[in-house]
Amino acid sequence: MAKPKIALIGGGQIGSTMATLAALRELGDVVLYDIVPDLPQGKTLDLAQAGPVENFDIRLTGSNRLEDIAGAAIVVVTAGVPRRPGMSREDLVETNARIMVAVAAGIRQHAPEAVVIVLSNPLDAMVTLCQRLTGFPAHRVMGMAGVLDSARFATFIAWELGVSVRDVKAMVLGGHGDTMVPIVRFANVNGIPVLDLLTRKYGDEGRAREVMTQLVARTQNAGGEVVDLLRTGSAFVSPAASALAMVEAVLHDQKRLLPVCCLLEGQFGVQGYYVGVPCVLGAGGVEQIVEFDLTDEERQLFHHSVAEVKKLVDSLPRL
Repeated sequence: MAKPKIALIGGGQIGSTMATLAALRELGDVVLYDIVPDLPQGKTLDLAQAGPVENFDIRLTGSNRLEDIAGAAIVVVTAGVPRRPGMSREDLVETNARIMVAVAAGIRQHAPEAVVIVLSNPLDAMVTLCQRLTGFPAHRVMGMAGVLDSARFATFIAWELGVSVRDVKAMVLGGHGDTMVPIVRFANVNGIPVLDLLTRKYGDEGRAREVMTQLVARTQNAGGEVVDLLRTGSAFVSPAASALAMVEAVLHDQKRLLPVCCLLEGQFGVQGYYVGVPCVLGAGGVEQIVEFDLTDEERQLFHHSVAEVKKLVDSLPRL
């Protein structure tokens, strides 16, 4: 039985980490594309030689030709300039938009039936641009942000409470930036609300809410925290793992409910913009957008985040 083909556009840290994780899980045959001569070929050759040791058997191809993504079931776009200290995601708009023009044209021509997942920053603008340029149905073009942001929120909660990250459930919605919206009332440890556990830990509800506010703020700035520590790049392992969860949900038709940057057509009161909300991911891509009632505070924060997404999308250069 033929394995599905996974095309990774961008052979940098995220792309090469995704190739490694996809190989270890044998999710499908992998094509790693990059414009730098010999870079993807060298990375996939190195990875392939780990196969006998790690016991995976898939076809790994490195290429400088976009036509080699032909027939891909899923395309993941990581291409673009990463953030560096002092930069916001918004600072990358013009440079990465120009890269997206070439990438989207290649996807449209060579992988017209693929599901596309965009990771390039600024995420909300780049996935919007990708969908516009490919002309693909919106359910087949999405952005990865909420899975990563939710994982960061869950990690910080687990550290604060001294519990396993496996038992923490958390969800972050909105744009992939400083205005993202962690949904505090949904955060739980095996069903027990995190705020209840924080109140028990500190013996004071007010202090518990202060700590939660700090956890929310750290989540909103988590990407920048990594950038500042690395100094020469941005996060790559956690984004790669998060994107791969989405890839696996699509390829295996898992019907997973995940926070996904998708095109809203009236849901949550938003019309015509890509924003992070809960979605069911399966073989068809975004198969369902799952709405729920926001509290007044959550609604205010969410629409503030949407307003920032709109500014970002409106700032896209005319290409």
